[in-house]
Amino acid sequence: MDGENHVLPDQPGAWPTENLGQVPGLAEPEMPGQSPTPGRTVISETAVAKVAGVAARAVDGVYALGTGSARALSAIRDVVGSTDLTSGVRTEVGETQVAVDINLVAEYGIPLQEVANRVRAAVYQAVEALVGLRVIEVNVEVNDVHVAGYESEKAAPRPRLAERLGVQKQVGIQPVEIQPVEIKDVP
Repeated sequence: MDGENHVLPDQPGAWPTENLGQVPGLAEPEMPGQSPTPGRTVISETAVAKVAGVAARAVDGVYALGTGSARALSAIRDVVGSTDLTSGVRTEVGETQVAVDINLVAEYGIPLQEVANRVRAAVYQAVEALVGLRVIEVNVEVNDVHVAGYESEKAAPRPRLAERLGVQKQVGIQPVEIQPVEIKDVP
């Protein structure tokens, strides 16, 4: 060796609590959130799906996520105050990688390929930045187009989920801005 004393991991005091970047033999974390200390972090598919769902909903041109039946169930959940942020999102999570499938309804008037590309970019950015896993693919399925003005006049317009969550819409491909979400109890 180079003449320095190295502390082995099984000795007391082997894992310092500060100045980790200065410990011989320990490199800086490769991705945000990774730790060089022993232990394992497991991020569930539900957690990744929520991050991806919020990012996708914030994209201009996305009316809703999910298929018709999933959206109907989501509308019922919204009425009783239990929003499902994972509706329309399916993930496969590995130890270091993740794949995401997004199923959405686009708004009429915006090119569908453009909406899909913006969703893909937003999901890539959000998942890699907030989850710390490498995104290997984001598949986007546009299953319907919402045409404003052709809705039943009986139903009063409701604010969109992204608006209720306080998520700002993205115009073009920009970094995902995360806003704190206040959770209120429903009486």
